[in-house]
This record gives sequence, C-alpha cells and structure tokens, in this order.
Amino acid sequence: MKVSAYLEITMKIAEENRPAAAKVYNDYRQPFLDTIKGALTKDLLLRDEDVQVLHGFDSVENAKAYLDSKMFQDDVFVGLKPTWSAEPDVKIYSVV
Repeated sequence: MKVSAYLEITMKIAEENRPAAAKVYNDYRQPFLDTIKGALTKDLLLRDEDVQVLHGFDSVENAKAYLDSKMFQDDVFVGLKPTWSAEPDVKIYSVV
C-alpha cells in the first residue's frame, strides 16, 4: 500500500529528556503499525533543535483519526508530555 498522507509531530525536547521520548517511540512503534487503521510507516527524526515523529498513512482521514485514538490519547500523549519544553506542532500532509 502507498503512503497518501503524513502526520508530522514536531516536539521541543531537551537533550536530557530525549531518552525518555525515544523509549515512548520504541514502545509504541510496532503496536502503531500493527493496530492503527491505515498506518504504514513511523520514523523518528532528530535535530539539535527538535524531534519529529513522521507517520505515514493510507489516507488523511486515518491520519486525523489516529490523533483521537486511545493509543495516542492514553499512551503516547501521556508518555511524551513530560518530555516537552513547549506544546508540539502537529501537521497533516497529503501526498500528491
């Protein structure tokens, strides 16, 4: 299946909090791919100034639905929130 949409979550995370954030990513990467409707890819991107998680989906609708999912709301969001220095920037892109 082809990626038709990306969900990009950009987070300001201090260096000392990055191992905890990476653990959340690693703990939920495979469950995300196995159970979230339309999920195709998930990558962790690191820069000095921020951390991004790039999620590939089969549709914009499924990307939006993930943000309301139990996994995101109850597990990923709760696990990552203590690591943030600022509110995350969330964007959804369509692949054309």
